[in-house]
Amino acid sequence: MHDADEHRAGAASWQRQLSTAITDPLELCRRLGLDPTWLPGAEAGHALFAVRVPEAYLARIRPGDASDPLLRQVLPVAAESESTPGFVDDPLAERDHTPKPGLIHKYAGRVLLIASPACAINCRYCFRRHFPYDDNAPSMREWEATLDYLRGDDSIREVILSGGDPLASSDRRLAALVQRLDAIPHLKRLRIHTRLPVVIPARVDDALLGWLGETRLQRVMVLHINHAGEIDDAVLAACARLRDTGITLLNQSVLLRGVNDDVATLEALSERLFEAGVLPYYLHVLDPVRGASHFDVGDAEARELVEALRTRAPGFLVPRLVREIPGEPNKTPL
Repeated sequence: MHDADEHRAGAASWQRQLSTAITDPLELCRRLGLDPTWLPGAEAGHALFAVRVPEAYLARIRPGDASDPLLRQVLPVAAESESTPGFVDDPLAERDHTPKPGLIHKYAGRVLLIASPACAINCRYCFRRHFPYDDNAPSMREWEATLDYLRGDDSIREVILSGGDPLASSDRRLAALVQRLDAIPHLKRLRIHTRLPVVIPARVDDALLGWLGETRLQRVMVLHINHAGEIDDAVLAACARLRDTGITLLNQSVLLRGVNDDVATLEALSERLFEAGVLPYYLHVLDPVRGASHFDVGDAEARELVEALRTRAPGFLVPRLVREIPGEPNKTPL
């Protein structure tokens, strides 16, 4: 097969996986052999926030085990329909910091661009599960107003591509956007927050690595992995390709009840991340988004877990425990 044919095959592979992800709670329960008693709750949660699980991620979930930590992240449950005081639609008040469509500017020196409204996987604890993506999905022509905003503020040194998941967008679109960012002289860094190399490792193909390798901007990719079981051989290979392109790899996790709320699980995650060449960066306490209160771990327990982790892992494998508080100039250490 010629290089061009291999490129097209790889692109079709990840795009096909993206388009054929499981989006029906009945199919999810059937494929995993779950007890039928889980279906009503799954359908109720799905009505509030749609199911989306790609095949590559599904293959890592233990069939028949409703307590599997990977499944808990993607299976809708009846608790999502419960109303919990303090859990709201916009827990980080992002709509107060959106000066242009698709642009969030909360912190000094850096801005966040919603580069794609789509995700490869719908995580049930997502703090943007109620985000108005329809109002923040500008066309390439509409990006010019955002780029003018960046050009006019030379205090901005870093652009963060987020979403949704930015890598759910096409390489042509992303390459064009990054080329425009590259031409803004005061920008120094490009940061990409993504889960796609984890949930569909085939996304790390020649086309992606091509435009990532051409920019003058320093490149940082922040992955989102909550459990060591998410890192299979394909994820290890994807991370190796990214590192070989000179990209700094970091990870941010969310502390989730029933997923990673014990010190042994956190230690195993840090060790597995380092095997993949990824440094633990942040461990977030749960953002209080409506529909996710059943994942909450209290601050005192969270601190105890991280202190216990310090006694078992070297300092560079202990992520910073943080909370994001609306209106604060940075993430708040706990």
